[in-house]
Amino acid sequence: MKPFTVLTIAGSDSGGGAGIQADLKTITVLGGFGMSVITALTAQNTLGVHGIHDVPPAFVAAQFDAVASDIGIDAAKTGMLPTPEIIRVVAGKIRQYGIAKLVVDPVMVATGGVSLIREAARQTLIAELIPLAFVVTPNIPEAEVLSGVRIGTLGDMKKAAKIIHNMGARHVVVKGGHLPGDAADLLYDGANFREFRSPRIATKDTHGTGCTYSAAIATGLAFGKDAAESVAEAKRYIAAAIQHAWRLGGGHGPTNHLAPLFASGNGQTAKRPGIWRTF
Repeated sequence: MKPFTVLTIAGSDSGGGAGIQADLKTITVLGGFGMSVITALTAQNTLGVHGIHDVPPAFVAAQFDAVASDIGIDAAKTGMLPTPEIIRVVAGKIRQYGIAKLVVDPVMVATGGVSLIREAARQTLIAELIPLAFVVTPNIPEAEVLSGVRIGTLGDMKKAAKIIHNMGARHVVVKGGHLPGDAADLLYDGANFREFRSPRIATKDTHGTGCTYSAAIATGLAFGKDAAESVAEAKRYIAAAIQHAWRLGGGHGPTNHLAPLFASGNGQTAKRPGIWRTF
C-alpha cells in the first residue's frame, strides 16, 4: 500500500530541533512518508543560529523536480525561505505540480531571535506564496508583520486573521502562544472562527514548535482530513511534544517528537491502533 507523502520545503537545522529535521521526524511519527527540499543550511544549536548558507535557487528547483516527478506529493509545507528568488522558485514549482494541500509556515525569526528571512523576501512571500496556501500558520509576531495589526487580544488575532485571509490563503491559523494564559490558536476559514486551546506548559524547551506544528497539519491533510481536524490533531501532537520535551543543550531545547509513541513520558510503548489516537 502506498504511504501518504508529505514534502517539507525548509531550512536544515544542524541541532536537529527545527526545520527539515523536525519536519521529517513529525511526518514519520504521524504515519506519513517525508521528503525534503532544503532551502538553506544553518549552523545552529539550542543557543542560537551561528550561520546561514542559502541553497542556490536552481538547486532548490532540482530537488523539487526530483521528488515531484518520481514519488509524488500528497501534501507539502514550507518553512524557512530566506530570499525572494527561492520563494519565487518554490511558488512556481507548487503551481507547476498543482499542489493544493499546502501549509505555509511564514518563518521569520528563530526561537533565539535571529532573523531567518531577508527583509526583501517578506513582500515576495505575501505576493507569491500565501495566495497558494491551503493553510497559513503565523505566530503572533509573524501575524503582526503580515497584517500590520498589533496583537494583544483574541479580537486582535481575529482582525489579523481576516487580513491575512484576504491575501489569498484558504485557511489562517494564528498561533497564540506569545499571549498570556492558555495556548490558544485561532482558525479562520473566511467565514467562521474556531479556537483550539491547550494548557500552557512552563518550559523553555520549545525550539522548533512552529515547524513541528505545521508539519503535523500537512500530514493530516495528506491523510485526507479537513483543515479543522488537521489543526485539532496537530494541536494535540505539539502539546504532547512540548510536555515531554527533551532537556538538551544550554538554551532553548527541542520538543520530543516521539512523545505520542509512548503512553506517558516513562518510555512505555503505547498500543497504537492508529497514530492519531495515541495521545
